[in-house]
Amino acid sequence: MSVTEWVVAGTLRRMTRILCRVDDREVARIPSRGPLILVVNHVNFLDAPLMYSHLRPRPVTGFAKSETWDNPAMGWLFNVFQAIPLHRGGAGTHAFRKALEVLQRGDIMGVAPEGTRSNDGRLRRGKPGVVMLALKSGAPLQPVAYYGSERFHRNIRRLQRTDFTITVGHPFYLDPRGEKITREVRNRMTSEIMYQLAAILPPGYRGQYSNLEAATEDYLRLPSGSQSNLVRATTFGAGWAALPAQG
Repeated sequence: MSVTEWVVAGTLRRMTRILCRVDDREVARIPSRGPLILVVNHVNFLDAPLMYSHLRPRPVTGFAKSETWDNPAMGWLFNVFQAIPLHRGGAGTHAFRKALEVLQRGDIMGVAPEGTRSNDGRLRRGKPGVVMLALKSGAPLQPVAYYGSERFHRNIRRLQRTDFTITVGHPFYLDPRGEKITREVRNRMTSEIMYQLAAILPPGYRGQYSNLEAATEDYLRLPSGSQSNLVRATTFGAGWAALPAQG
């Protein structure tokens, strides 16, 4: 971790803690190194600085839309993050190759399968790019979810701090079970990943994946001693208040 990275991470951490009350107790469940794919939800602009600053000194990076670099200040910041530019509408071959390199050197790659901000905190339909990255790399996936930041704009106008919670689920692997990776199989795998992410969110934030009873685990392989995140949803569901996502 360079001096620049250390200063940026520390500054972002202090700034976000001034603006938000961050509950990051579960971050300790994330390993100190990879290879690991963090499957995250994408709410708003707070996601990247919060993830980066609260996961450091873990070696972590992720994708960012290429337009980010149109702004010199943001481009500099995301270069510090070592973020990988993602050209929307393009083939993404270069970005995919760079993500594989991140995992091959034993670092952590954050991926938001929704592909765009939800703004209201509710999960949108996941895209299958994360499936190919997991299968090609062989890296485990671990769901990490945020909630509360959808209230940030409303709260800042009222000079109020925002409660921001980070939840971390159990890791798992994708296993095609010898099946050919067709579009249908990729889509089923994507749904199974997204249901694991939904399971660590309060019910009001699960969006497209609200019905956990529809979840399957045909292509998931759990490490020894681990358990499905659907079990956690069942165990702790009663402890969650009926927290509605609010824009």
